[in-house]
Amino acid sequence: MEIGSLLNTGMSSQDQTLVQLQVDSFNKSLAVNGRTAKTELGKDDFLTLLITQLSHQDPTAPMEDTQFIAQMAQFSSLEQMTNMSAGFTKLASLIGNSEASAAVGKTVDIEADGQSVSGTITAATRGESPSVMVNGQWYGWADVKTVYADKNTYGGNDK
Repeated sequence: MEIGSLLNTGMSSQDQTLVQLQVDSFNKSLAVNGRTAKTELGKDDFLTLLITQLSHQDPTAPMEDTQFIAQMAQFSSLEQMTNMSAGFTKLASLIGNSEASAAVGKTVDIEADGQSVSGTITAATRGESPSVMVNGQWYGWADVKTVYADKNTYGGNDK
């Protein structure tokens, strides 16, 4: 008889639940201490991995130049993509701010909380999530569905 056939390598549902509770508890303790688990590697993580790889390589068979250059090129590409992403985020915020500000005095249709509202924008806020005031009420810029070019033109009919 083989030893492997005598061992039970499966976990009962009770054991699985206990392990999951322990893992959740540990992760929560990390979050309390200011650390959170990441699901992505950033440029700092990539550089740390590269340095660790270089410091632990076999001295009799070091990393080839082409491998090192390829990894540095990947690092450079990652850094540029990160910078572009941050730039696009900032650009989107600026566009949203300018659109909301430019719409002051214009008639709009808004759909918020399942209701439709129409009126003239009397004020706008700036920031990550711009808001507009219509009929004395603040609405998110994302809730604005239609902006009319002239406040006398509403729904395609002259008033």
